Amino acid sequence: MARNLYILAGTLFFFAVVSWVMVASTMHDQPDLPGNGSLWRTIGMFLCLLSIIATVAGVATQMYEQVDRRAREREEAAAKRRRPHP
Repeated sequence: MARNLYILAGTLFFFAVVSWVMVASTMHDQPDLPGNGSLWRTIGMFLCLLSIIATVAGVATQMYEQVDRRAREREEAAAKRRRPHP
């Protein structure tokens, strides 16, 4: 699950960078192109914010998965110690 969130965060950040490049480039002065610079800045800002949120969610998910896995490993090790060896 965390890997999917990291991929989502990377994709959102890529599109945020693309929208910031649209602001910096001269393409927004060309006819028939969406050229409102403040719109591109706003889109880039929201995409970057969503990317940060997805990254934090991925880190939290990975941490909880690791805690759960280690707890299961501890329980299995304790069960092995309790069982008598033949």
